[in-house]
Amino acid sequence: MSMMRSISEEAVAWGAPTDEQWRAVCNCDNEADGSFWYAVKTTGIFCRPSCKSRTPKRDHTAVFGSPSEALKAGFRACKRCQPDAAMQPSEAWIDGLIRYIRVHLQEDLSLAALAEVGCSSPWHLHRSFKRQTGLTPQQFVRRERMRLATELLSRSDAPVADIGRQVAMPGAAHFIAMFRRELGCTPAEYRKQIKAIQAGKEKIADE
Repeated sequence: MSMMRSISEEAVAWGAPTDEQWRAVCNCDNEADGSFWYAVKTTGIFCRPSCKSRTPKRDHTAVFGSPSEALKAGFRACKRCQPDAAMQPSEAWIDGLIRYIRVHLQEDLSLAALAEVGCSSPWHLHRSFKRQTGLTPQQFVRRERMRLATELLSRSDAPVADIGRQVAMPGAAHFIAMFRRELGCTPAEYRKQIKAIQAGKEKIADE
């Protein structure tokens, strides 16, 4: 039996890709992720629009509104783009991204980069992240980078510029401005305050 014939009888419900959807597939457009999923009838595999696999023939392609529809029709999820990953509970998905952010604070954490990590569209990620955390992804990234910066300032005497580079802000002026905006003081002022507090605690302990 051919692959095409082995697919479920529900194939009658398949929809042919629109011109816009087909352009998204051909361009591996991650902006289209989450809006539809496409399946290849000759392989029995379904993918996200952004999948980097070889572009199939258009007349062999069908689109679905969700991963569950594609699975129900008998298609298997692509191992490369993992189109069924978004079926996990939203809370677990966002929690996974939060863990990723905290471990990779020195790397590119733009919305586009996070969307690629989360196998989602930037729009869907932004909406889901804010709904769960109350913050946009970029607000959360800034908060976590400032948290790390305060830790580094508290436990080391590294120059402020070096601290900025360790939180992915290589421009000292930009780092200082961002730190002041988030915490109300400059990195140098924060370090001075922390050292004064620590010195006070040590003096009390010695008495």
